[in-house]
Amino acid sequence: MTTSHAKAEPAGLEDGGKGSATPLSTAPEASEKPLPSLPSATAVQKAGTLSRTAWIAMAFCLLVCTYMLYQHSVAAERDPWKSPQLLALKEKLRVAPADEALRSEIRRLDLEFRERYFRRLALNVTGGWLLVAGVGALLLAAKAATRLTQPRPRPQRRTDAQSLALQAATRARWSVAGVGGAIGTGLLALAFTSQSPLPDPAGELNQALAGSQSNASDLPSLAEFQANWPRFRGLAGGGATSGDAGLNFDVTAGGNVVWKSSVPALGFNSPVVWSNRVFLSGGDAKQREVMCFDAGDGKLLWQRAVANVPGSPAVPPEIPDATGYAASTMATDGRRAFGLFANGDLAAFKFDGALAWAKNIGVPKNMYGHASSLAIWPGKLVVQMDQDEGAPGGSKLLAFDCATGRLLWDRTKPTHGSWASPIIIEAAGRLQIITLALPFVMSSSLADGNELWRAELMEGEITPSPIFAAGLVMAINPASKLFALRPDGAGDVTKSHLAWTVEESLPDITSPVSNGDLVFTVTTGGLLTCFDAKDGKMVWQKDLELEVQSSPAIVGHRLLVLNTKGEVVWVEAGREFKELSRAKMDDKFHASPAIANGHVYLRGATNLWCLGGKK
Repeated sequence: MTTSHAKAEPAGLEDGGKGSATPLSTAPEASEKPLPSLPSATAVQKAGTLSRTAWIAMAFCLLVCTYMLYQHSVAAERDPWKSPQLLALKEKLRVAPADEALRSEIRRLDLEFRERYFRRLALNVTGGWLLVAGVGALLLAAKAATRLTQPRPRPQRRTDAQSLALQAATRARWSVAGVGGAIGTGLLALAFTSQSPLPDPAGELNQALAGSQSNASDLPSLAEFQANWPRFRGLAGGGATSGDAGLNFDVTAGGNVVWKSSVPALGFNSPVVWSNRVFLSGGDAKQREVMCFDAGDGKLLWQRAVANVPGSPAVPPEIPDATGYAASTMATDGRRAFGLFANGDLAAFKFDGALAWAKNIGVPKNMYGHASSLAIWPGKLVVQMDQDEGAPGGSKLLAFDCATGRLLWDRTKPTHGSWASPIIIEAAGRLQIITLALPFVMSSSLADGNELWRAELMEGEITPSPIFAAGLVMAINPASKLFALRPDGAGDVTKSHLAWTVEESLPDITSPVSNGDLVFTVTTGGLLTCFDAKDGKMVWQKDLELEVQSSPAIVGHRLLVLNTKGEVVWVEAGREFKELSRAKMDDKFHASPAIANGHVYLRGATNLWCLGGKK
């Protein structure tokens, strides 16, 4: 018996397969978009914590980055090898190259600066690692927070998943390789180009110290400066020489003219002399120039115009005829000659006439213009620049490097206009710059220009310059007194350091002169007065019956007085008046004498004169 089985029909089929089919699975097809599922409450809470962490990490990174950028920006300004303190010591070393204490101090500061520099490097490394850690924390927290807050899609099938994964992996490998190459290239560049601002311990520091000694030895010694006549009224600015300065002629014989040479440019400044060179400046509104003469025969060696100076005003200032465009007496350091003119041009010429450097320092706002003469010390050129207009503080005192013209320091002064010239003295264990200007006598440090002391003793028009004699700073207030100050004070010394005062027979133009025992003054009307340097008491007085605008000078035991109309008068520089000689010369004298090489050099209105015996 045969049994037959009917084939089972699939569920859902009716009437021989007619009708629609029902899916066997509920999974979505590939073409359908998955339905997103919202994050849970726990996930939202964790995401908030991570977000706050990311913000904190970002703030931390910004702080670290800002501090590192600040350190980088001020690194050049805080270059320890350019420290003002270290530069000041180097300047002192130039003047005293054999001072071992200065060398020890320079080495000590160098070591201190090195330690400070390497501490800064260590801080940069630490900051770099902190920045890396902060950025890492920021990225991790931000990524985790973003992942937790994103709606999670339901799974779906991607037919191109394998291809996309391969592409992503390839891009990732290239990205890592590119970033790594860029970082490596940057590190190599830094390694080969970065340099420390500090000198090499065993090499450059010793070389710098040796260079300072070499530069200092290249300059003439202080004794050579004193033996020559490098500025207005000599290095000390006092117009006096010790001994007879080799003067080899008899003043009682008259003028004793060795030579005279025509001066091609107008000026009221006095001669400066170094070895066999005599320098003058002159000029007018059209042209300013420096002239060099042979001290032996008066021949004009060269004449150079000062022109095309950067910053020089296109239109020269209006200057009174009594001042002129070359009122300031020049200065020389034995290598260069320096001239300052009414339009603010400051120029340095080498002894062969070549321009060493030139710059414009501006025009002071006063009725005199640049009338104060230059002061000089080995390595430093000092300019006094006082102004009338505006509140105190517009006046300045400046120091320049003689070799390069580089500004060493610039200090404001609470003073007004002045004709007087500064002097540089060594007193109370320090080098001091003494200046006169309304209303103060002021002392400033030659090293950095900072004020040391002041005395409120000046009034009227300040024309006579100060002197330093018998351990005292002596100055004339044309309106009231001749006075002497002790130079060892600090701050306001108006009452505490005033040694003595004299209130009669005061010059209004000429400066005093002293041989250390006596002080001599001469008025414009020719009244010659002798005072005791210790207490200011009058010793004698004599009317020379002359018109005098040149400051007197002392050569050993002789006093020289020049008349504006050409008379040369020699007087005994003693406690009793004795006129030695009086000679008339065909010229007019407003400038002060220069004494060097056993001769006296006089600048007249038309000629440069040399007085002395022929050797």
